[in-house]
Amino acid sequence: MILELLIAILLGCFTGIITGLTPGLHINLVAVLTFSASYFLLNFISPVTISVFIIAMSITHTFLDALPSIFLGAPDSDQVLSVLPGHRLLLEGRGYEAVMLTAIGSLAAVILTLMITPLLIPFVKFTYPLIKDYIPYILIISSIFLISKEHKSRLLALIIFLLSGTLGIAVFNLPTLKQPLLPLLSGLFGISILIVSLSEKSKIPPQKITNPKLEKKESAKVLSSGLITSSLCGFLPGIGPAEAAIIASSPFKKITSEYFLLLTGAINTVVMVISFIALYTIDKARNGSVVIISKIMEKITFSDFIIFLAATLVSAFIAYYLTKGIARIFSSIITKINYQKLCIGIIIFIVAIVIILTGPLGLLVLLISTAFGIVPSLLGIAKNHMMGCLIIPVILYFLL
Repeated sequence: MILELLIAILLGCFTGIITGLTPGLHINLVAVLTFSASYFLLNFISPVTISVFIIAMSITHTFLDALPSIFLGAPDSDQVLSVLPGHRLLLEGRGYEAVMLTAIGSLAAVILTLMITPLLIPFVKFTYPLIKDYIPYILIISSIFLISKEHKSRLLALIIFLLSGTLGIAVFNLPTLKQPLLPLLSGLFGISILIVSLSEKSKIPPQKITNPKLEKKESAKVLSSGLITSSLCGFLPGIGPAEAAIIASSPFKKITSEYFLLLTGAINTVVMVISFIALYTIDKARNGSVVIISKIMEKITFSDFIIFLAATLVSAFIAYYLTKGIARIFSSIITKINYQKLCIGIIIFIVAIVIILTGPLGLLVLLISTAFGIVPSLLGIAKNHMMGCLIIPVILYFLL
């Protein structure tokens, strides 16, 4: 049994490398494919083993997805806020350091979260029944708060938020479109960023392999803020790591790029871990991977939960060293590759994936969302306001 679980962890970590490094390829897609194959796999392995594979993949993905975000400017929605500070360090020749900041944040967050899990379980059990009827109002207040943090123009931020919400509603109500999130998020947060990067004709300087220098006291404050915010967002639908990062950074008068990357890395991984805890504690699935686990496992026992937490910890350490090694490789080859050609290649790849998986209708959604995704960059407005594409549909779902 232990050997079977270790193999599942290693295979999950390997798959997480692929999903983390491939723009547009989300863990939810692989989780769905795993569920489809589970009818066959369950004849040979246990549901716990399949679930451990998904957990290892998901955790590894949250470490590795910082690499395309920082080096290629092609993040998924969870890493969208790391693009600007990460790109800033990349242009200073500190791309490796930027990635390691997110990896340190992720690993530290996993360790801290598992340490306080005995406190989180009663916290979630007590808090969720109190706030579940107020979820849409919490999301509305959170959205107003996020918009109020926009320095350029709150009116434009509100317009972007509402228009992206309208786009999300339209896309989710297309009856023949499978996997609507793939073309929607790939356009809003993937191809649009690559096109802007192409237009700016960025040049990447030689990269230095330097380790981050962080102050323990400041790091503890940032990680604590991220942990508290993630604990709430992990079992509230519609609030993802991008929104959580802005809320968590609000207590700080000024947060540097280094500590913001530490924060985004921590939150990205903690939200995933909290989702596992929420599934066991309140039987609620808050993301695609956890939904699949809930379908594979008829009932999650305490021993299953302990196995899941152990798999999380082991996967986190493996993912940390994988990130460290792959970041070194990226740093050494990024200046040897034609950046413009690389961006074009990634765009072609994402378009091909969307066409294969979602057809002509998905391609139309991709084109529309890409065009809309360029708008905030042109206006100088933060792209996180486009998360309205998920938040507004969730609000309406609960209110209507």
